[in-house]
Amino acid sequence: MRAARALLGIDQRELAGLSGLSLPTIQRMEASDGVVRGNVDSLMKLVGALEDAGIELIAERTTSSHGGRGVRLNAPATRRTHPLRT
Repeated sequence: MRAARALLGIDQRELAGLSGLSLPTIQRMEASDGVVRGNVDSLMKLVGALEDAGIELIAERTTSSHGGRGVRLNAPATRRTHPLRT
């Protein structure tokens, strides 16, 4: 989550706003050790917000140029500009 936020240049509060989750929920999710923990609805909101902002989530054992899991910045799914800047 930190890597995705860094790619977007946003803080936890902004991610909470984009995803429709509370700041404490984002903080708890980000504090998870290894796998992000949360209920399915919250995780879906988070993933949707990150994908809409242009983040591609790369799962373990998924084809990527460098192997391993991680994040990559693509063009946002819904807009071509950064979702927080007009």
